[in-house]
Amino acid sequence: MVWAFSFGLIKTSLQGVDSNFIAAARLGLSLLVFLPFFRPKIVDRQTSLRLMVVGGVQYGGMYIAYLYSFHYLKAYEVALFTIFTPLYVTLFDDLFERRMSWTSLAAVALAVAGTWIVQWKGSLQPGVMLGFWIVQVSNVCFALGQIYYRRVLTGRKVKDSQVFALPYLGGFLAAGSAALVFTDWGRLAVTGPQWLTLLYLGVISSGLCFFLWNVGARQVNAGALAIFNDLKIPLSVAV
Repeated sequence: MVWAFSFGLIKTSLQGVDSNFIAAARLGLSLLVFLPFFRPKIVDRQTSLRLMVVGGVQYGGMYIAYLYSFHYLKAYEVALFTIFTPLYVTLFDDLFERRMSWTSLAAVALAVAGTWIVQWKGSLQPGVMLGFWIVQVSNVCFALGQIYYRRVLTGRKVKDSQVFALPYLGGFLAAGSAALVFTDWGRLAVTGPQWLTLLYLGVISSGLCFFLWNVGARQVNAGALAIFNDLKIPLSVAV
């Protein structure tokens, strides 16, 4: 439900603010939320680097593409085009496990098809297809990150909160690098209300909710995780 309202907030409240700056700001705030809980000695260096890679892909790469897609799409279109995330979740899990689960794949495909039929009410407009493919890059990043996170922490008796600053650090470094290169800092202007929106998105929508999502991702099988990725869409399109 929290994510469902984020699409509209980005398109309306943050209109005109550079997308790479938004990504970096959100992930920087998320990192600050979890720094007090971070226990650097609880995992080895290799695991720490892998968790940073998770964040760089799942959050950094995802946000760079996701937020850029708003240049071409309406908020409800961005939400709708995330319906393919379950398919990518299932495919990545099968690739890591070196198997092909046709039952899970069929269930996810039905969920995707059903969501598309129910929600899509218009024809594609100029520029929408480009936006569609940009969202698919975002979907692939988010799907790969949550599956890889499960694998990185499999068998390790650590509390997610004690290491979750690492994924946010990786995400912030990725998004921050994009912002340093592509953001026109001389023209960047953020109003008071926009800072409040960024604070909400960074602390609640990104910080708390992404943490809870990945914690939950470790508790369910890949098939259930895949389908859960689409639960936000009906409300996102409605609002």
